[in-house]
Amino acid sequence: MPDTDALYDVCEQTGNPAHASVDDVITLVLDRARKPRENHHNAHFDEAMAAVVDQYGEGAVRTVIHRVLVEHDPFRTATVGLDMQNMDGIRIGTTAGRFLRELNAVQDS
Repeated sequence: MPDTDALYDVCEQTGNPAHASVDDVITLVLDRARKPRENHHNAHFDEAMAAVVDQYGEGAVRTVIHRVLVEHDPFRTATVGLDMQNMDGIRIGTTAGRFLRELNAVQDS
């Protein structure tokens, strides 16, 4: 993949207004952390984010999501300077990527 290709189809990277913005992803992650879905096959993502937000706060989660989706930081590297375990960066990055695909799929339909 050439260096100019976006790793994530996030508006800030692609310039495509049809793609979700990083703020849309952050909002969805935090909303679902506050009110995890019940009886949903992906509720485990919501519950994981609720625990991470509880432990580190919304600001740290926002920073990791931005670093992963916009700055292309690897999940573990995105936690640098945040006093956060690398494994939690993996949880946040995985969830953010999943929710970004979900948002883009909704906008494509």
